Amino acid sequence: MLGYALTRVAVALGLIWAVVTLVFLFIHLVPGDPAELLLAQGGVAPDPAAVAELRDKLGLDQPILAQYLSHVGGLLKGDLGSSLLDDHPIAEEIALRLPRTLELIFAAGLIATLFGVPLGTLAGLRAGGVVDRILAAATGLGLSIPVFVVGTIAILIFAQKLRLVPAGGYVPFSRDPAQHLLLLLMPATTIAVGLGAVMLRVTRSSVLEVLERDYVRAAHAKGLTPRRIVLHHVVRNALIPVVTVLALHMGSLLGGTVLVEFVFNWPGLSGELVRAVEQRDYPEVIGIVLVISVALVITNLVVDLLYAVIDPRVRHG
Repeated sequence: MLGYALTRVAVALGLIWAVVTLVFLFIHLVPGDPAELLLAQGGVAPDPAAVAELRDKLGLDQPILAQYLSHVGGLLKGDLGSSLLDDHPIAEEIALRLPRTLELIFAAGLIATLFGVPLGTLAGLRAGGVVDRILAAATGLGLSIPVFVVGTIAILIFAQKLRLVPAGGYVPFSRDPAQHLLLLLMPATTIAVGLGAVMLRVTRSSVLEVLERDYVRAAHAKGLTPRRIVLHHVVRNALIPVVTVLALHMGSLLGGTVLVEFVFNWPGLSGELVRAVEQRDYPEVIGIVLVISVALVITNLVVDLLYAVIDPRVRHG
């Protein structure tokens, strides 16, 4: 297990280095002078003095190797540069907003798991029955409705009509834990609707596949109780594709919660990325994209390690 884990960590570090390099090269692959592109407004050529000042600020007047070494050195120190708009440190802004987006994603993943896996297992065990058909219709509905529509309907029903929860906003957990969790509930549930539907379908398919395996038939032949067979043989082996789907979707949500954060006025990282793109804050866009990319690599590493825990054949393969 240790050798497998070290191998996966080494691969992850290599991927992170590749991501850092590609993000750095991105600034040099953009046609034209990046400084001119940042300062150009309405097709009017910017002031040459302003372009020269910005090139000096971004370090674009240095040789590319020196820029790369400076870039990597800054990252190793946790320095992602400063915003072009107000010169605030980008790392501090990301450190403030990233936990909010991660909290939203993990809360959505928890809700989706608590409902998707048990219901998907039930649907697989009773394939073709009434329960399976009802759940199939529910998942189809959950997958077909866009997330911003789900959020709007949730606000209309639970916030405006029933007045059970606030329509949106954010309160730090340290200030008011109860209000913080209440404000988190609706946006997390909105994301969990589609994610839970995906997990339900994947779990159902995986359970149906595992039920046809020889070791499950052998367990029945040995006289094991249905409960033991389901918990120790079916569910455990059916979880591998479920973990994959959950991790991949949660990773993609790092940059895909924009609409939910907008609808519920949740001040997360995705909304900040949109703001940076709109205002052409190039260094902040690069910093956020880099953090999201590294987070995806780390997510894949965690998935690989979970594989080894769930299925010992993976680490010995």
